[in-house]
Amino acid sequence: MPSRKKATMFASAFCACVCSFVLICVTLATPHWMSSQIGFSGTNSSVTVSLTYGLFSGTCEQFVAAGLQVAETTFQVADNLHKTPAQSTITAIIVMLVLSLLSSLLSSGFTCTNAVSNPYQTFLGPTGVYTWNSLCGIFTLIAMILFPVNIEGNGLSVELAQGCFSLLQTNAKSEHTYGYSYWIMLLIIFLNIASIIIIYFYDHARYSKKKEQERPIENAPKDVILF
Repeated sequence: MPSRKKATMFASAFCACVCSFVLICVTLATPHWMSSQIGFSGTNSSVTVSLTYGLFSGTCEQFVAAGLQVAETTFQVADNLHKTPAQSTITAIIVMLVLSLLSSLLSSGFTCTNAVSNPYQTFLGPTGVYTWNSLCGIFTLIAMILFPVNIEGNGLSVELAQGCFSLLQTNAKSEHTYGYSYWIMLLIIFLNIASIIIIYFYDHARYSKKKEQERPIENAPKDVILF
């Protein structure tokens, strides 16, 4: 059985991993990654489209220059993107988050195993925890970088707005606000870092104690050597 200190440290890391897993699920499921105001100019009037969306679905509404609002509609992101770079990037983000989800699940399993047993000489020990937490953080960071690239480089919001209202013409201006579904990824990265730090402190203390017990005999007091 593991010591009380080890069980407490790994249980704390386990809680961080479980929270990370839950937050990744929230990030994937909620449609609040981005809120955009997209302005379009035409020959006779200007139109503003308001969008709020996530990786899978969103809502859009249209305002004409006089302030008249068209009824709010719901759309599927995949249906509004037709084999464009924006669609490929969205797919890559989803893949990164799914891999992050699997890594977080494995990390939770590894930390739970270490909290109730002592698999120190195998990959199930701290090495496995470091590996899966690092991968989870890296995959999440990649997704966090790809999404702004998709907004600014591939014109994701503009393309989604044109998919909602096909008669829109030239894009005049765009304003973007990142929602909580996006910023949750930052918390996921911090939780993975916290889990790694917790295990590192325990592993470092264990290593220092082991080295202390293995001190060579020349470091022992002289009276002990003479005895």
